[in-house]
Amino acid sequence: GSFGRTVKIWDPCAGACRRTLSGHTKEVNSVAFSSDNQLLASGSDDTTVKIWDPCSGACLRTLSGHTKDVNSVGFSSDNKLLASGSDDTTVKIWDPRSGACLRTLSGHTDCVRSVAFSSDNQLLASC
Repeated sequence: GSFGRTVKIWDPCAGACRRTLSGHTKEVNSVAFSSDNQLLASGSDDTTVKIWDPCSGACLRTLSGHTKDVNSVGFSSDNKLLASGSDDTTVKIWDPRSGACLRTLSGHTDCVRSVAFSSDNQLLASC
């Protein structure tokens, strides 16, 4: 992700950019691949999370619900859940296939900078 409002997909061995994904209207703060590499999520200062097809570069859906910058995104290892952390002090849990917000976690008193699922998907950490 970048301040240029894009996500770039790279070939790390060759150092070549394979694709540039455009659609966010403000800087992109975080990206994460699903464990099966079928989806790519990005979180942005435009308050949205976008779900992309990394092969075609198509934006599959835009998830709206945060009221401030989205700083972090992360998939569960089974790819059934996507978490996002925001400057609005919340963590949202999404169904990445449908785009539905399943729940909003409140309790932080300041910006949420990072989210991560445990490898067994039983826990979610945020900071």
